[in-house]
Amino acid sequence: MVLWAGAAGAALFVLVFLVDGGSRPHYSAVRHPISALALGRRGWVQTANFVVSGSAITAGALGVVVEGPSVLVGVVLTVFGLGLVASGVFRMDPMLGYPPGAPAGIPEQHSTPHRIHDIAGAVVFLSLPLAAAVGTFTLPGTPWKIISGVVAVALFLGFGRFGTAWEEVSPRIGLVQRAVVIPGWGWLAALFTALALGLS
Repeated sequence: MVLWAGAAGAALFVLVFLVDGGSRPHYSAVRHPISALALGRRGWVQTANFVVSGSAITAGALGVVVEGPSVLVGVVLTVFGLGLVASGVFRMDPMLGYPPGAPAGIPEQHSTPHRIHDIAGAVVFLSLPLAAAVGTFTLPGTPWKIISGVVAVALFLGFGRFGTAWEEVSPRIGLVQRAVVIPGWGWLAALFTALALGLS
């Protein structure tokens, strides 16, 4: 059951930020990062998304630790899930023009919650490709090993590109992030589903 919770958590996270981001006034999915959805009057939606999805993924990851097939993948995914929860508890500062009235760029000084959010984000962005990399060697079945290897490389490169886009204050920060998050979380949902069905 907890493996299904993990799959649902990964799918829910993507669904919520796509729907909320697409219907949020003044919010641009191309320009703004997913975390910015936790700001403003409707910010509670994305905050809950971080916490609920992260908790569900953590539960699923602990199921992988207990039930297998890879304890190490489960441990890394547990860290990933907890990082998502922390990202919801500690919000980023208003910036990049969102919410309306926020600084147009990225301020040099940040609040303590924002700094903690950045640390949690780094944990999330590093642990997911690491989990895929570990899965390349520990998951059963050649297809999952190959898929996980490809995903690991793509995520490491993609999250690196997102970091560059952030530093350059690119007008496509949100687009770059989504191009990585959606397939990454898709791999995670597929993995939990496969394990829940007993597939390899």
